[in-house]
Amino acid sequence: MKTVKIAGVPEHFNLPWHLCIDNGEFDQAGIDLQWTDVPEGTGKMCQMLRDGETDLAVILTEGIVKDIVGGNPSAIVQVFVASPLIWGIHVGANSSYQTLADLENTKAAISRYGSGSHLMSFVNAQNQNWNTEKLQFEIVNTIDGAVEALTNGSSDYFMWERFMTKPLVDKGIFRRVADCPTPWPCFVIAVRNEFLENNFQTVTLILNIINNTTADFKNIPSIDRTLASKYHQKLEDIQEWLSLTKWSQKPLEEKVLNKIQNQLFDLKIIDKKGTFAKIVKAI
Repeated sequence: MKTVKIAGVPEHFNLPWHLCIDNGEFDQAGIDLQWTDVPEGTGKMCQMLRDGETDLAVILTEGIVKDIVGGNPSAIVQVFVASPLIWGIHVGANSSYQTLADLENTKAAISRYGSGSHLMSFVNAQNQNWNTEKLQFEIVNTIDGAVEALTNGSSDYFMWERFMTKPLVDKGIFRRVADCPTPWPCFVIAVRNEFLENNFQTVTLILNIINNTTADFKNIPSIDRTLASKYHQKLEDIQEWLSLTKWSQKPLEEKVLNKIQNQLFDLKIIDKKGTFAKIVKAI
């Protein structure tokens, strides 16, 4: 049995992995796939890949591209979710801010630097023609930290996946003032280069197993009810999310990588661009 460590956020996108693990599909292939939930998100997973704490990560595309360009010895082997991530832009329920325009020159809560909540605040600012050099941040680590920061006023807004954050909106803890979809596929599967070089067949097997599940995921009987129950969501919200979400079984295309790098470079999030051969290792 080959032990493989994998990390991902505790969100509905990753249920296919848990189904495969629970059904023993990796075990049957001789793989002990050990999943770690990382509520801190992409910035933390980039660190885990760098430090060898995980072999694979299901991670936000823009975050891992930035980190590979910055020296993370890992590569993207496949797109996992081809549809955009819809980032909700949230304020505290009692905040005086009512519109997205009100948030110019205010402070964003982020999980950590290099995370999606950090990088997408730049994308949102660019969309609104704000001065990105005036963006301010407070590191809150997790969504619970964001609740505290927005409630006590130490931060003014927080960007997080719209549907996972909606229960906080429904409870009157957050208000959502706008959405900001990613202009690219949202999640990819990244692997440490050293692990990939020494375990190419194992990685191939893992991708084959998960791809068989994601290809048919939406057709699993009552999958909407399973998701709603597991992730504490309203059924109608999960049904809307499922209709908007498209899993992928394909590698990241060079033109898509170019688009991501060009935008990160324009936003001064990266100061150089990496080559396709360095960032993507299609299997």
